[in-house]
Amino acid sequence: MTRAVVVDDSHFMRTVISDILEEGGIEVVAQAGDGTEGVEAVAEHDPDVVTMDVEMPRMDGIEAVEEIMATNPTPVLMLSAHTEDGAEATFEALEKGAVDFLAKPGGEVSTEISAHGDALVEKIRSATRADPESVEDVDTATSGTLDADHGYAENPTLVVGASTGGPRVVERVLSSLPLEADLRVLVVQHMPDGFTARFAERLDRRSEYDVREAADGLRIGGGEAVVAKGDYHMEVAGYGHGRLRIRLQQDEAMHGVRPAIDVTMETAAEKVDGPLTGVVLTGMGSDGATGIEAIEDAGGATLAQDEETCSVFGIPARAIETGCVDSVHPADEIAKAILDTIRDNG
Repeated sequence: MTRAVVVDDSHFMRTVISDILEEGGIEVVAQAGDGTEGVEAVAEHDPDVVTMDVEMPRMDGIEAVEEIMATNPTPVLMLSAHTEDGAEATFEALEKGAVDFLAKPGGEVSTEISAHGDALVEKIRSATRADPESVEDVDTATSGTLDADHGYAENPTLVVGASTGGPRVVERVLSSLPLEADLRVLVVQHMPDGFTARFAERLDRRSEYDVREAADGLRIGGGEAVVAKGDYHMEVAGYGHGRLRIRLQQDEAMHGVRPAIDVTMETAAEKVDGPLTGVVLTGMGSDGATGIEAIEDAGGATLAQDEETCSVFGIPARAIETGCVDSVHPADEIAKAILDTIRDNG
């Protein structure tokens, strides 16, 4: 049975979360009221997974994640308030080594979380499959733009898809791409609405590219990137004069997620007339496999992250199984592989 430690400064939230997990067949071996107690509980009980609040006294969730990763690496699922401050803190925790997060409906002390019990249990089970030590291979603080070179293909388009463990890898990739490559970049990261805008802002600050959250009807050209908006599928609706037109829609979730990587990759394969590269990164599930096939069928290039540096080797594994992935790379070599690919297509 999966064993969990629940860390939250609210006794009410600790009780509700623990009840949800126990009903879902997950044993709660300890509860903690702040980060310091959480670190101690992890050391004592050696759980399979930790649920971690963000805002807590003495030691907050970000500091606790950093300490757990340094002393007893364990998959940590952040439970974050659905606010701008909560989103920024969540990304900091992911950068420190947390593998995933779930937005608390209704704020820090949420009476609505019981209605999302199935999602919480599913997130927990996904997190237990993660390798918490993979974060060591993707240190975004050391990322730097790769040296520019000549011979790039004209008007190249890049579609990147990721899920669990993806934000820090996506950030690593984009921050390493030189503006001279003149890519049009579409990012699909499984993430709820309210977090994708903040994610786009972080990518914009940390890369040379002009990054924004997708909006319906938006057009992007070389040197620009968009992040699929949470709770919306992002389609490539048109292509002309070196620019892509984006359409957002709320058709039924695919693979249980919206946005879905497959939607963006398949529409890009259909609409883009020019060099196209698809990349699948860490995450659970099979989203992206059909999209990779579509890009391959359209004559595009396809890359995947390797198992060793994935938090969860699900999405890349399913894509590789299709036989349509051209090459597999560690997280810190993916940006260079992308550049090599678009040079080869030049």
